[in-house]
Amino acid sequence: MASINTKKKLQESFSTIAPDLGITNKMASPTIYKVVVSSGIGSITDQNKLKIIPDALAKITGQQPAPRQAKKSIAAFKSRQGDIIGYQITLRGEQMISFMDKLINIALPRTKDFRGIPRSVVDDGGNMTIGIKEHTIFPETSDEDIRNIFGFGITVVTNLDNQADAMKFFEYLGVPFVKTD
Repeated sequence: MASINTKKKLQESFSTIAPDLGITNKMASPTIYKVVVSSGIGSITDQNKLKIIPDALAKITGQQPAPRQAKKSIAAFKSRQGDIIGYQITLRGEQMISFMDKLINIALPRTKDFRGIPRSVVDDGGNMTIGIKEHTIFPETSDEDIRNIFGFGITVVTNLDNQADAMKFFEYLGVPFVKTD
């Protein structure tokens, strides 16, 4: 279940932040379209370890990941066309809000030596892409998986079309960016 605070902020974004962004049409109010979580398997060949990644991603996001296959064979990476090279999950609606709430309020503060997310993660299209080095920062992962740590990427897609507006929107949602003086 999503935190009432995060859900309320998304619903009230028009009345609160839209005037700061110069938005007058309620249909153009800032919002998040989707959150995409993706992880590559790297050079793991052990079948038991390969099962850990989709299981952990399913626990973290609450949704089963879709396997992604190699489009071409690349000899240097020892991959063949059709081999599974990663997993991807697209979150929308209530699951998206719940995941964003968990990411902002629980997982990121649990990161070792966390001082904030760099502001460079927000691109010119208004989207934010964060790299997570260890999946163990999420409370759903058990301590027995400590030997099999993997990382993944999180992309938050918004309807904003520039970096400045997106930064204001993400700060309004409570994303902990690095403090600038």
